[in-house]
Order: sequence, then structure tokens, then C-alpha cells
Amino acid sequence: MAVRATLSPAPQVKNKSARLLWGLSSVGAIALLGVGLFFALRPQFAASTAATTSGAADPSPEAPSPVNPSASASPSSQMLNHYPYNEAPQNELTPITPNGEILMRKAAATKFMEMQEAASAAGVTLVPISGFRSQEDQERIFFDVKAQRGQDTATRSEVSAPPGHSEHHTGYAVDIGDGDRPDLNLQTDFETDQAFKWLKENAGFYSFEMSFPKNNAQGVSYEPWHWRFVGDRNSLETFYRARSSVPPSAPTPGSTSAPAKAK
Repeated sequence: MAVRATLSPAPQVKNKSARLLWGLSSVGAIALLGVGLFFALRPQFAASTAATTSGAADPSPEAPSPVNPSASASPSSQMLNHYPYNEAPQNELTPITPNGEILMRKAAATKFMEMQEAASAAGVTLVPISGFRSQEDQERIFFDVKAQRGQDTATRSEVSAPPGHSEHHTGYAVDIGDGDRPDLNLQTDFETDQAFKWLKENAGFYSFEMSFPKNNAQGVSYEPWHWRFVGDRNSLETFYRARSSVPPSAPTPGSTSAPAKAK
């Protein structure tokens, strides 16, 4: 009895070993099948992934819309049909009169005095009436004269720029008269004078142009005495960038014969 009880479990151990071996074989077969499928499908998976990544990283970009400087500029920088200008630095100004009271930028001053000499040789006396003007000067001219004449703001702005918006701030602008006809100073009748006729024919040779001709797009009154220098890059950009960035907002008033004692 003792011997039978000891040897009877042997067949069960053998059966368990067989089942274990069968299970391990099944797991190994499944693993091998999985590895085979992985390598078989890897090229297709890689191609699909590359296409997806490429599409996400390199989309077809839309062309950017061009920026229109005129559209992006703020019309509020224009005031009463006049454009904003900065004051010329004091160290860039030089006198154009013997008493040193009228100043212009150095490049403009040189050309103005050359123009004076050429006009004198032709029997014409060109005299500067006003050159560089600070914002403080312009405040006095705009508001004090406006009050003296009882003008409303719109009327005053036709013949004088508000402070911060005068070409005279730049040091490139000059009001010109005839030394032999001071009665025509700052009057539209200056256009009948020999000095004006000489300027129309010759000012361009010295890089000067009339700022406010008749029917100018800016809507400022006709000023045959007001000329500006545009003979270097800075002067050109000063005036023409101001005009290209802020479109005029008022209709042209046409020729105006009202006198303007100070622009």
C-alpha cells in the first residue's frame, strides 16, 4: 500500500509537462506569425506615414496679400488738407540772408543762393520772405492771424498750415518775393511779376518747385510765392512720401485770390 501511494502521481506530472510544452509552442508560433506580419506590412505603413507627415509639414501656402501703404496709412495724420512734417534739426540750418534771420537746410540754402545770383544776372531780384519756421512760430501765425482776421478754421487752413503741418518746418520751403516789388509779397498777383515768370522758367534748374499751384490736389489756395527744394533724397522723401501715404480728403477749391500775409 505504501509503494502504490508513492508512485501513483507520476502520470499526472508527465501530462502537465506535455501541456506546458504545447502551450509554449503555441505562443512561439503566434509570436513568429506576428513578427512576419510586421515585416510584411512595414513598407506600406512607412509610405503612409511619410505621406501624412509630408502633408502636415508642407501644406500648400496661400500667397500673402500685398500690403497697400495708402490703405494702411491713417488719414487722421492729415489735418485740414495739410500733411504732417517734423522740424529740421537746428544744426542742419544755415542763414540765407545777411542778417541771419531767415534759415534753410544747408543743401537748400546753397541752391537758393545760386538761384538768387542767376536771377540777379538776369536783372531779377529774388528775396526770401520766410524760410524755416518752428512749430511755435506756426502756432502764432495760424491762431493769431486767424483771430485778427476773424476767419473760421477751414478758411484759415486754405492759406496757412496748422502747427506741425507746415512745409516751412522742414527747412526746405521758402516764400519768395521780388525785391523791386514788395507790394506783391505774398499776393496771388505775384504771378504777374517778372520774378515769378523767371522762377517758372528757371527754378527747376536749382531743384525748386512750386508747392501749391492752381487747382492743386491738396486743396490749398494758390500760392505763387511758396517754393520748396527737392534736390536730394531726404527732401524728396519728406514731401512725396507724405503725399503718397495720406490721400487728400477735400475737394480742390480752385484758384483763390485772397491775400495771405503769412503761410
